[in-house]
Amino acid sequence: MRGKQYHRQLKLTAPWENDAGYGRKLRTHRNHTKIIAQPGIVMKVLRRKRIVLFIAYFLLLVLTMLNLANYKWTKVPQQCNHQMRSASYQGRSDIRFLYRPYLAKKRQLVYVLTTWRSGSSFFGELFNQHPEVFFLYEPMWHIWQKLYPGDAVSLQGAARDMLSSLYRCDLSVFQLYNSPGGKNFTSLGLFGASLNKVVCSYPLCSAYRKEVVGMVDDKVCKKCPPQSLRLLEEECLKYSTIVIKGVRILDVNVLAPLMEDPSLDVKVVHLVRDPRAVANSRIKSRHGLIRENLQVVRSRDPKLRRIPFVDPNHKANKKDGSDYHSIGAMEVICDRTSRTLRTALNPPSWLKGKYMAVRYEDLVEDPVKILRNIYRFANLTTNHDIESFALNMTGGSSSSSKPFIVSSRNATQAASAWRTVLSIQQIKQVEDYCHHSMVVLGYDRVRTAGEAKDLRKSLLTVSKL
Repeated sequence: MRGKQYHRQLKLTAPWENDAGYGRKLRTHRNHTKIIAQPGIVMKVLRRKRIVLFIAYFLLLVLTMLNLANYKWTKVPQQCNHQMRSASYQGRSDIRFLYRPYLAKKRQLVYVLTTWRSGSSFFGELFNQHPEVFFLYEPMWHIWQKLYPGDAVSLQGAARDMLSSLYRCDLSVFQLYNSPGGKNFTSLGLFGASLNKVVCSYPLCSAYRKEVVGMVDDKVCKKCPPQSLRLLEEECLKYSTIVIKGVRILDVNVLAPLMEDPSLDVKVVHLVRDPRAVANSRIKSRHGLIRENLQVVRSRDPKLRRIPFVDPNHKANKKDGSDYHSIGAMEVICDRTSRTLRTALNPPSWLKGKYMAVRYEDLVEDPVKILRNIYRFANLTTNHDIESFALNMTGGSSSSSKPFIVSSRNATQAASAWRTVLSIQQIKQVEDYCHHSMVVLGYDRVRTAGEAKDLRKSLLTVSKL
C-alpha cells in the first residue's frame, strides 16, 4: 500500500521537458479544442480566407479579360508593314500558318499574266526597276521543275497556292519544292535572283540601290551574300506593291479565288503578243524550252484529230521534232488564252476594273505612253528615269542573239521578225490554233507567203478589249 502511494506521489519528468537554463518546463498545446472556445479567433481566420478568395477571384477575372483582349487582337486585321520580329519563323506546313492575322492596309498586288516568248522579261523589268515594287520573276518555275513531268494544266492549282502565299510575303512555300535533304532556300536560290533589284540591293546586298534605275549585272549579284528567306520576307513587308510575273498560269480564271479574296487586292496585267511571233521565238529558243514544251504539249486534248500542215517540198531534218513541240504547244497556249479573253469580254464581278490587256506591239511602238497607262492601272507613279529606261530598252540598234537576256534592242524590228522566218505552213498552223485569240486581239491572218513577207503592210488592227 505504501508502495502504491509512493509511486503516486513520485512524478517523473522527461529530460526534454526541462529548461536547463531557467528551470522551467516547456508549454505544449495538445488540446486544440481551446481555439473553438474562442469565437474571435475563428472569425479572424474566416475573414482572412475571404480576403484571399476575393483576391484570387479578382486576379482570375483580370487574366480572363487579358486573354479575351489578346484573342480579339489576333482577329483584328493587322498592317502588312508591321514586322513581327519576335515571332518565330513558321513554315507553310505549320498549322499556325492558317491562323496568321490578315493585313489591315491592303497593298496593291499585281500579276503579269503572259506566256513564254511574249516579251515578258522586258515587261517585268519595268516593274523590277520601280523603287516601290517588290518584284518576283517566275517563282512558279520551282513547281514545274520539282513536279516534272506533270502536264501544264494539272499544275495550275499548285501555282495558284504559291501565289497566295507569296502575296502575303510568306516565302517559306519555296521550301516545299526544295530537293530532299537539300540546304534551306536562300535569297540567291530563287529563280532569277541574280537579276532581281531587291535581292541585289541594299539592305540585302551592298552592290546596288533599289531607287537607282538601271539593269543589274548578274555576275555582280551572284557575289552577294545569300540571305535567309526570313530576311527576304521582312524586306517584302516594307513594300506597298508586289508584282509577280509568270508564264505558268495559263488562264485568268485560275486566279478567281485570289481575286475574290477580300484580304487581297489583286490586279491582272495581261501581256499578249502576236502568236506567230511567239511561235517563232519559241522555235528560236527551243533548246531552253524543251521541258516546258513537253509539259504544255502533254495538256493537249488527245481526242482531237489534228491534220498537220505539210510542205511536200520540205525535207525532214533533226530539228523538225523540236519545232513540232514548239508550235504544238501553241494549241494549248492559245486555247487557254481564248478562255481568258472570253472572260475579259464579259467580265464577272471579281474581274471588273482589275484586268488590263497590253499588246507587246503597242508597248514597243510607244513605250512611254503604254508605261504610263500600266503604272496608272497599278497605282504607281512614273518618273523620267524609268521612262528613259523604257525608251532605251526598246530603241536599240541591234537584235539580241540570246533569247533569255533582257537587253537594249530594236524591239519594233524584233516584233515582226517572224514574217520573214516562218514558213507559210508554220504560219497557217499557228493561225489555225489561235484564230479566236487573233480576232479578239486584232492580229490579221495572212493568205500567202508573199503577204507575210511584205513588211509594208501592217497586220495590226484595233483590239476588241
